[in-house]
Amino acid sequence: MKIAITGATSGIGAEKVKALAPLCEQIFLLVRSEKKALSLIESLPSPSSKFTIIYCDLSDLNSVAKAARSLADKTKNLDVLINNAGGIFPEKEITKDGHELTFSVNHLGHFLLTQLTLPLLISGNGGKIISVSSEAHKAAGINKQDLELKENFSSFKAYANVKLYNILFTKALAEKYSHEKIAAYALHPGVVNTNFGNQSLGLFKVLIFLAKPFMISPKKGAQTGIFLATNEQDPSKNGAYYKKSKVAKDNSLTSSKALRDLLWDYSEAQIQPFLTETGTK
Repeated sequence: MKIAITGATSGIGAEKVKALAPLCEQIFLLVRSEKKALSLIESLPSPSSKFTIIYCDLSDLNSVAKAARSLADKTKNLDVLINNAGGIFPEKEITKDGHELTFSVNHLGHFLLTQLTLPLLISGNGGKIISVSSEAHKAAGINKQDLELKENFSSFKAYANVKLYNILFTKALAEKYSHEKIAAYALHPGVVNTNFGNQSLGLFKVLIFLAKPFMISPKKGAQTGIFLATNEQDPSKNGAYYKKSKVAKDNSLTSSKALRDLLWDYSEAQIQPFLTETGTK
Protein backbone atom coordinates (compact mmCIF):
# COMPACT_ATOMS: atom_id res chain seq x y z
CA MET A 1 0.00 0.00 0.00
CA LYS A 2 1.23 3.50 -0.90
CA ILE A 3 -0.12 6.47 1.05
CA ALA A 4 0.32 10.24 0.87
CA ILE A 5 -0.73 12.36 3.84
CA THR A 6 -0.75 16.07 4.68
CA GLY A 7 -0.30 17.36 8.21
CA ALA A 8 1.68 14.27 9.17
CA THR A 9 4.09 15.67 11.75
CA SER A 10 1.81 16.15 14.78
CA GLY A 11 -1.53 15.27 16.34
CA ILE A 12 -3.76 12.78 14.58
CA GLY A 13 -1.63 12.96 11.44
CA ALA A 14 1.43 11.60 13.26
CA GLU A 15 -0.68 8.89 14.89
CA LYS A 16 -1.98 7.80 11.50
CA VAL A 17 1.57 7.55 10.20
CA LYS A 18 2.62 5.47 13.22
CA ALA A 19 -0.27 3.03 12.74
CA LEU A 20 -0.12 2.79 8.94
CA ALA A 21 3.65 2.59 8.46
CA PRO A 22 3.91 -1.16 9.15
CA LEU A 23 1.22 -1.81 6.54
CA CYS A 24 2.73 0.36 3.83
CA GLU A 25 5.26 -0.09 1.10
CA GLN A 26 5.72 3.68 0.95
CA ILE A 27 4.43 6.70 2.84
CA PHE A 28 4.78 10.19 1.38
CA LEU A 29 4.75 12.90 4.04
CA LEU A 30 3.53 16.21 2.59
CA VAL A 31 4.67 18.68 5.22
CA ARG A 32 5.87 22.22 5.91
CA SER A 33 8.60 21.17 8.34
CA GLU A 34 11.21 18.71 7.13
CA LYS A 35 12.80 18.80 10.60
CA LYS A 36 9.60 17.59 12.28
CA ALA A 37 9.09 14.95 9.60
CA LEU A 38 12.62 13.60 10.10
CA SER A 39 12.05 13.53 13.86
CA LEU A 40 8.84 11.52 13.36
CA ILE A 41 10.56 9.05 11.03
CA GLU A 42 13.45 8.57 13.48
CA SER A 43 10.97 7.75 16.25
CA LEU A 44 9.39 4.88 14.29
CA PRO A 45 10.58 1.26 14.08
CA SER A 46 9.84 1.09 10.33
CA PRO A 47 12.87 1.52 8.02
CA SER A 48 13.41 5.11 6.96
CA SER A 49 13.42 3.97 3.32
CA LYS A 50 9.64 3.63 3.55
CA PHE A 51 9.24 7.38 3.97
CA THR A 52 9.56 10.24 1.51
CA ILE A 53 9.35 13.84 2.68
CA ILE A 54 7.84 16.35 0.25
CA TYR A 55 7.56 20.03 1.12
CA CYS A 56 3.96 21.26 0.84
CA ASP A 57 2.47 24.51 2.14
CA LEU A 58 -1.30 24.37 1.64
CA SER A 59 -1.56 28.16 1.89
CA ASP A 60 0.63 28.48 -1.22
CA LEU A 61 -0.92 26.93 -4.33
CA ASN A 62 2.38 27.01 -6.19
CA SER A 63 3.89 24.92 -3.38
CA VAL A 64 0.98 22.47 -3.57
CA ALA A 65 1.36 22.06 -7.33
CA LYS A 66 5.08 21.43 -6.99
CA ALA A 67 4.47 18.90 -4.22
CA ALA A 68 1.97 17.02 -6.39
CA ARG A 69 4.40 16.88 -9.29
CA SER A 70 7.21 15.77 -7.01
CA LEU A 71 4.92 12.98 -5.80
CA ALA A 72 4.23 11.97 -9.41
CA ASP A 73 7.97 11.85 -10.07
CA LYS A 74 8.46 9.46 -7.16
CA THR A 75 5.62 7.00 -7.77
CA LYS A 76 3.39 5.92 -10.63
CA ASN A 77 0.48 4.94 -8.43
CA LEU A 78 -1.05 5.74 -5.04
CA ASP A 79 -3.58 3.80 -2.98
CA VAL A 80 -4.65 6.42 -0.43
CA LEU A 81 -4.51 10.20 -0.20
CA ILE A 82 -5.27 11.52 3.28
CA ASN A 83 -6.15 15.21 3.33
CA ASN A 84 -5.42 15.51 7.02
CA ALA A 85 -4.00 19.01 7.60
CA GLY A 86 -6.20 21.85 8.77
CA GLY A 87 -6.37 24.83 11.03
CA ILE A 88 -8.43 27.63 12.51
CA PHE A 89 -7.03 31.16 12.47
CA PRO A 90 -8.00 34.05 14.76
CA GLU A 91 -7.81 36.85 12.20
CA LYS A 92 -8.57 37.17 8.51
CA GLU A 93 -5.43 36.74 6.47
CA ILE A 94 -5.13 36.76 2.69
CA THR A 95 -2.61 34.40 1.12
CA LYS A 96 -0.17 35.34 -1.64
CA ASP A 97 -2.66 33.80 -4.09
CA GLY A 98 -5.41 36.13 -2.89
CA HIS A 99 -7.43 33.62 -0.85
CA GLU A 100 -8.62 33.70 2.73
CA LEU A 101 -6.19 31.56 4.76
CA THR A 102 -8.76 29.25 6.39
CA PHE A 103 -10.27 28.49 2.98
CA SER A 104 -6.88 27.84 1.39
CA VAL A 105 -5.38 25.61 4.11
CA ASN A 106 -8.50 23.55 4.82
CA HIS A 107 -10.07 23.31 1.37
CA LEU A 108 -8.48 24.89 -1.70
CA GLY A 109 -4.96 23.54 -1.15
CA HIS A 110 -6.36 20.03 -0.76
CA PHE A 111 -8.65 20.54 -3.74
CA LEU A 112 -5.64 21.30 -5.94
CA LEU A 113 -3.55 18.51 -4.44
CA THR A 114 -6.34 16.00 -5.04
CA GLN A 115 -6.90 17.11 -8.62
CA LEU A 116 -3.21 16.71 -9.45
CA THR A 117 -2.95 13.39 -7.59
CA LEU A 118 -6.02 11.76 -9.14
CA PRO A 119 -4.04 10.20 -12.04
CA LEU A 120 -1.90 8.32 -9.49
CA LEU A 121 -4.98 7.07 -7.65
CA ILE A 122 -6.75 6.04 -10.84
CA SER A 123 -3.71 4.33 -12.39
CA GLY A 124 -3.82 1.27 -10.10
CA ASN A 125 -6.86 -0.67 -8.97
CA GLY A 126 -8.54 2.48 -7.75
CA GLY A 127 -7.78 4.55 -4.68
CA LYS A 128 -9.19 6.30 -1.65
CA ILE A 129 -9.35 9.98 -0.80
CA ILE A 130 -9.92 10.60 2.91
CA SER A 131 -10.57 14.13 4.15
CA VAL A 132 -10.66 15.22 7.79
CA SER A 133 -13.77 17.28 8.41
CA SER A 134 -15.41 18.06 11.77
CA GLU A 135 -18.76 18.17 13.53
CA ALA A 136 -18.16 21.93 13.42
CA HIS A 137 -19.51 21.75 9.85
CA LYS A 138 -23.00 21.70 11.33
CA ALA A 139 -22.53 25.34 12.37
CA ALA A 140 -21.77 26.45 8.81
CA GLY A 141 -23.53 29.42 7.26
CA ILE A 142 -22.79 29.71 3.56
CA ASN A 143 -22.88 32.95 1.61
CA LYS A 144 -22.96 31.85 -2.02
CA GLN A 145 -21.55 35.21 -3.13
CA ASP A 146 -18.69 35.03 -0.62
CA LEU A 147 -17.63 31.40 -0.23
CA GLU A 148 -14.32 32.42 1.36
CA LEU A 149 -15.86 34.89 3.85
CA LYS A 150 -13.54 37.62 2.68
CA GLU A 151 -16.15 40.31 3.32
CA ASN A 152 -17.68 39.20 6.64
CA PHE A 153 -14.94 37.12 8.25
CA SER A 154 -15.53 35.28 11.49
CA SER A 155 -12.88 32.83 12.68
CA PHE A 156 -15.20 30.05 13.80
CA LYS A 157 -17.70 30.52 10.98
CA ALA A 158 -14.89 30.36 8.42
CA TYR A 159 -13.72 27.11 10.01
CA ALA A 160 -17.24 25.65 10.16
CA ASN A 161 -17.76 26.52 6.50
CA VAL A 162 -14.57 24.87 5.28
CA LYS A 163 -15.36 21.73 7.26
CA LEU A 164 -18.67 21.66 5.38
CA TYR A 165 -16.72 22.17 2.15
CA ASN A 166 -14.64 19.08 3.00
CA ILE A 167 -17.83 17.00 2.96
CA LEU A 168 -19.22 18.68 -0.16
CA PHE A 169 -15.92 18.00 -1.92
CA THR A 170 -15.97 14.37 -0.77
CA LYS A 171 -19.47 13.81 -2.12
CA ALA A 172 -18.56 15.50 -5.40
CA LEU A 173 -15.49 13.26 -5.80
CA ALA A 174 -17.65 10.18 -5.29
CA GLU A 175 -20.13 11.43 -7.88
CA LYS A 176 -17.53 12.32 -10.47
CA TYR A 177 -14.97 9.53 -10.09
CA SER A 178 -16.63 6.40 -8.70
CA HIS A 179 -16.55 4.97 -12.24
CA GLU A 180 -12.75 5.25 -12.01
CA LYS A 181 -12.81 3.15 -8.82
CA ILE A 182 -12.21 6.18 -6.64
CA ALA A 183 -13.71 6.07 -3.14
CA ALA A 184 -13.94 9.29 -1.13
CA TYR A 185 -14.76 9.66 2.55
CA ALA A 186 -14.93 12.54 5.03
CA LEU A 187 -14.64 12.07 8.77
CA HIS A 188 -14.95 13.66 12.17
CA PRO A 189 -11.94 12.63 14.30
CA GLY A 190 -13.56 13.56 17.60
CA VAL A 191 -12.69 16.49 19.82
CA VAL A 192 -8.97 15.84 20.08
CA ASN A 193 -6.52 17.21 22.64
CA THR A 194 -3.85 18.73 20.38
CA ASN A 195 -2.42 22.20 19.80
CA PHE A 196 -5.35 22.89 17.47
CA GLY A 197 -7.01 26.23 18.15
CA ASN A 198 -4.29 27.54 20.47
CA GLN A 199 -4.13 30.76 18.46
CA SER A 200 -7.86 31.35 18.79
CA LEU A 201 -9.20 34.44 20.51
CA GLY A 202 -12.17 35.37 22.65
CA LEU A 203 -15.03 32.99 23.44
CA PHE A 204 -13.78 30.18 21.20
CA LYS A 205 -10.44 30.10 23.05
CA VAL A 206 -12.31 29.94 26.38
CA LEU A 207 -14.47 27.07 25.10
CA ILE A 208 -11.39 25.12 23.97
CA PHE A 209 -9.80 25.62 27.40
CA LEU A 210 -12.93 24.40 29.19
CA ALA A 211 -13.22 21.39 26.90
CA LYS A 212 -9.61 20.23 27.33
CA PRO A 213 -10.31 17.79 30.19
CA PHE A 214 -12.96 16.04 28.08
CA MET A 215 -10.98 15.76 24.85
CA ILE A 216 -9.74 12.45 23.48
CA SER A 217 -6.11 11.63 22.74
CA PRO A 218 -4.64 12.07 19.23
CA LYS A 219 -4.27 8.27 19.10
CA LYS A 220 -8.02 7.82 19.55
CA GLY A 221 -8.72 10.71 17.19
CA ALA A 222 -6.76 8.97 14.44
CA GLN A 223 -8.78 5.75 14.58
CA THR A 224 -11.51 6.58 12.06
CA GLY A 225 -8.96 7.72 9.50
CA ILE A 226 -6.94 4.54 10.02
CA PHE A 227 -10.11 2.46 9.72
CA LEU A 228 -11.04 4.06 6.41
CA ALA A 229 -7.52 3.72 5.02
CA THR A 230 -7.29 0.03 5.83
CA ASN A 231 -10.84 -1.28 5.37
CA GLU A 232 -12.92 -1.51 2.23
CA GLN A 233 -16.37 0.03 2.52
CA ASP A 234 -19.59 -0.90 0.77
CA PRO A 235 -19.74 1.02 -2.56
CA SER A 236 -23.04 2.52 -1.43
CA LYS A 237 -21.07 4.38 1.29
CA ASN A 238 -18.88 6.19 -1.25
CA GLY A 239 -18.98 9.90 -0.41
CA ALA A 240 -20.14 9.30 3.17
CA TYR A 241 -19.23 11.16 6.35
CA TYR A 242 -17.85 8.97 9.16
CA LYS A 243 -17.64 9.34 12.91
CA LYS A 244 -16.27 6.68 15.29
CA SER A 245 -15.63 4.46 12.24
CA LYS A 246 -19.31 4.46 11.26
CA VAL A 247 -21.37 6.47 8.80
CA ALA A 248 -22.77 9.51 10.62
CA LYS A 249 -25.44 12.10 9.95
CA ASP A 250 -24.13 15.28 8.37
CA ASN A 251 -25.53 18.75 7.72
CA SER A 252 -28.51 18.71 5.35
CA LEU A 253 -26.64 21.27 3.21
CA THR A 254 -24.35 18.49 2.01
CA SER A 255 -27.32 16.99 0.13
CA SER A 256 -27.49 20.06 -2.12
CA LYS A 257 -26.02 19.21 -5.50
CA ALA A 258 -26.32 22.86 -6.47
CA LEU A 259 -24.09 23.84 -3.55
CA ARG A 260 -21.60 21.06 -4.31
CA ASP A 261 -21.44 22.18 -7.93
CA LEU A 262 -21.05 25.84 -6.93
CA LEU A 263 -18.12 25.01 -4.65
CA TRP A 264 -16.53 22.73 -7.24
CA ASP A 265 -16.82 25.26 -10.06
CA TYR A 266 -15.51 28.10 -7.89
CA SER A 267 -12.58 26.02 -6.62
CA GLU A 268 -11.74 24.74 -10.08
CA ALA A 269 -11.61 28.30 -11.41
CA GLN A 270 -9.18 29.32 -8.63
CA ILE A 271 -6.70 26.54 -9.35
CA GLN A 272 -6.64 26.79 -13.15
CA PRO A 273 -3.25 28.59 -13.32
CA PHE A 274 -1.69 25.75 -11.32
CA LEU A 275 -2.91 22.87 -13.44
CA THR A 276 -0.14 23.22 -16.03
CA GLU A 277 3.62 22.96 -15.81
CA THR A 278 3.98 26.69 -16.43
CA GLY A 279 1.74 27.38 -13.48
CA THR A 280 4.32 25.96 -11.08
CA LYS A 281 7.24 28.13 -12.15
